[in-house]
Amino acid sequence: MLLFVCLGNICRSPTAEGVMRRLVADAGLDDRIAIDSAGTGGWHVGAPPDERATETARRRGTTLEGAARRVAPEDFEAFDLILAMDRENLDDLRALAPDEEARAKVRLLREYDPASKGAPDLDVPDPYYGGPTGFDVVLDQVEAACRGLLDDVR
Repeated sequence: MLLFVCLGNICRSPTAEGVMRRLVADAGLDDRIAIDSAGTGGWHVGAPPDERATETARRRGTTLEGAARRVAPEDFEAFDLILAMDRENLDDLRALAPDEEARAKVRLLREYDPASKGAPDLDVPDPYYGGPTGFDVVLDQVEAACRGLLDDVR
């Protein structure tokens, strides 16, 4: 089970969830890999994914669905891997984790992008306050990392 996490759960993590769902379905593994997303903050709880993220993903064949939710304590038990979009989310998740075993489940998503090996910055940038090109950058980075993640999960 995979959980993608960003700050508000309306841009980056729903994008990663949608991309991974598509990749997993294309691989015929959707009955074996559960996928969800959440945010470390609660500002957007109940809101759908950001319209700009949804449109960018749609143009590339990915559907974003669901409603924003906040990371819950039980997520650390329910999920095998918790994938943070950036270093701030990583630190917040590790602080929320109840024990060392739970902290070990938390990783940066871009660690799984083979082209990012050794890069000093593995953050997926938050596109919320930027222009439309930021959503394309996020989708490019998430797509590459999710492909690597799927290879690793197989």
